[in-house]
Amino acid sequence: MNSQPSLLVIAGPTASGKTALSLAMAKGFNGEIVSCDSVAVYRDFEIGTAKPSPAERLEVPHHMIDVASPGESFTAGEYARQARVALKDISGRGKLPIVVGGTGLYLRALLEGLFAGPQRSEELRARLVGKEEARGKGHLHRILLHLDRVAASKIHANDTPKVIRAIEVCLAERAKMSELWEKGRDPLTGFRIVRVGLNPDRALLYDRINRRCEKMFRHGLVEETQHLLELYPQLLSIPNSPLNALGYRQAVQVVRGELTEIEAIAAAQQAHRNYAKRQLTWFRKEPEMRWMKNFGDEAQAVAAASAALTEN
Repeated sequence: MNSQPSLLVIAGPTASGKTALSLAMAKGFNGEIVSCDSVAVYRDFEIGTAKPSPAERLEVPHHMIDVASPGESFTAGEYARQARVALKDISGRGKLPIVVGGTGLYLRALLEGLFAGPQRSEELRARLVGKEEARGKGHLHRILLHLDRVAASKIHANDTPKVIRAIEVCLAERAKMSELWEKGRDPLTGFRIVRVGLNPDRALLYDRINRRCEKMFRHGLVEETQHLLELYPQLLSIPNSPLNALGYRQAVQVVRGELTEIEAIAAAQQAHRNYAKRQLTWFRKEPEMRWMKNFGDEAQAVAAASAALTEN
């Protein structure tokens, strides 16, 4: 029998019911939840993040939500450092830590560690952004493909911040980022990690995604975005700012008059559906993931996750 304390990881695409499953598991196994979401870490971002409600956060303790100011840079490495402290604290009090979220890079940083890499070069980043603007979308990804084919295969061409970081690492270290990353990892130890993944029927998932996007706009996403633009006007000039997150990006276009709200809803729905596909592709690479063909708010998912957790 493994004597190490358990750590439950709940992964899956957006709108698959991860929050509902995490709450059920926390109540059933005396647990506390550690969010793994790259936008939920920021204060003042509420409607577009689908954060657990204030009532849910009172019901079950949550960690790694509202821990950063939108104006500051918050990396996967910083997330991993803070989240590991939370895991040890939760486990040290005899409770079950439950990591839940859909940001694959953050989860990998937490469980496997990330290569620290060289310091950011704002001068190099500005030059690279200029090249992308001058030569069109995909130019930087083609550069990365030339420098590090493995890294390029794992980073989506539209994910400009990650493409830029990969190029930055390759140039500064004069080596492939993918090879440096393998050498520099610092995996999480001291836990028996149980991974469960939600992979419900695709058509039903897309229907939930569509309804969730529409609900966000109907509940004031554009108004929240307008307020955020007034509070943090500098965010628009930061490539990986939370205002570039799905939903917020389309709401910004409404505020600017570039899209109607109906057009923005449709664009956000399509973007979230595409994101869900990328999330599933990412999480399928997680080792020992136990997949469930259910939504997290279904009894079968709770039963399957409970069985996985209680196995010796």
